Amino acid sequence: MKPPTVAELRWTGGLAFHATSAAASITIDGDSREGASPVQLLAMSLAGCMAADVVHILVKGRHALNGLRTEIVADRAQDNPHRFTRITLRFTVEGDVPGDAVERAIALSHDKYCSVWHSMRQDIELTTAFDVVA
Repeated sequence: MKPPTVAELRWTGGLAFHATSAAASITIDGDSREGASPVQLLAMSLAGCMAADVVHILVKGRHALNGLRTEIVADRAQDNPHRFTRITLRFTVEGDVPGDAVERAIALSHDKYCSVWHSMRQDIELTTAFDVVA
C-alpha cells in the first residue's frame, strides 16, 4: 500500500511559504516572487509526472534515449477560480527512438500511470504532441 503524501508549509511573509515533504523542500509564492506559484507548480507537476513516465517507459523498453524536454502550456478560466481548462504538452525526445514507442509511452502515462493527471479534473482538455530529434 502506498503511504500518504505528507507536506508542511510555513509562512515566510507576503504570500510565500517554505514547504517540505520528506527530504524535499521548495518555496511557494502566490505572487511568484520568492518561488513558483501554486498554479505554476501544478503545471510543472503534471509535466514532470508525464515526463518521468515517458522516460521510464522508453528506458525500460531499451530505446536509445539521450534526452527529453517537455513544454506545457496551460490555459486558465477567466473567472474565479481561474482553473486550468486546456493543457498542451509537447515532448521533444532526443535519440534514436521510434515515434510509435514515444506515442505509446505518452498514452500509457496519460491513460494509466500519471497520478498527477488522474488527480486533476477530467474535463480539462489535454492535448499531447511530440518530436523526435537525433
